[in-house]
Formats: sequence, C-alpha cells, structure tokens
Amino acid sequence: MSTEYCLVLCTCPDAKTAETLAADVVAERLATCVNIVPGLTSVYPWEGKIETAQEHLLLMKTETAAFEALEVFVREKHPYELPEVIAVPVLRGSTAYLDWISEWLHRKS
Repeated sequence: MSTEYCLVLCTCPDAKTAETLAADVVAERLATCVNIVPGLTSVYPWEGKIETAQEHLLLMKTETAAFEALEVFVREKHPYELPEVIAVPVLRGSTAYLDWISEWLHRKS
C-alpha cells in the first residue's frame, strides 16, 4: 500500500506566530515543509459578528497518518481559541518530493 499525503492549512494572526509554528512543526517532524503566505484577509463569523482579520496562511506538507498528531500540536501551540486546521488530500505529486516528505518524517535524529 502506498503512503497517502495531505496539505494542511492553518491561518496565523501574524508573521512571528506563523514563523514560530512553522519551525516547530518541522522540528517535531509533523510536517516536512511549511510555506508561509502573508497578506491573507479572512472574513468569518465569530461570537455573533462578522470579523475581518489580516492573517498569514501556513501550507504544511505531511503524510495523512501524521494529521492527528499535527492537529493536536497546532491546537496546543496556537494562540487562537479555534485555529483552522484543515487537511486536503494530495492526489498526485512528484515521487521524489513525496519521498522527501516521508524521509524527513521518519528520519531517526
């Protein structure tokens, strides 16, 4: 059976939070690569009002089997009461790139 991969999305309130969370996720081997996309505007309902916030989006590449641990880690470290943690399946990808993801996640220090 082949390994399944996913792209996990998470928004952060500022660059410092995004950079810290991205580095920690990679250091903990919960994702292999995290892209930070600044300048995102989010519009969402919260506590009875429509809110607008400037955020940074994290794009975390990992194996689907690592999602649960990644979600728990993000929820523990994230400043939001309810952080976005959404996994999108990777249907296809460069074999070499996907192998690189798995090699990092399973590397013995």
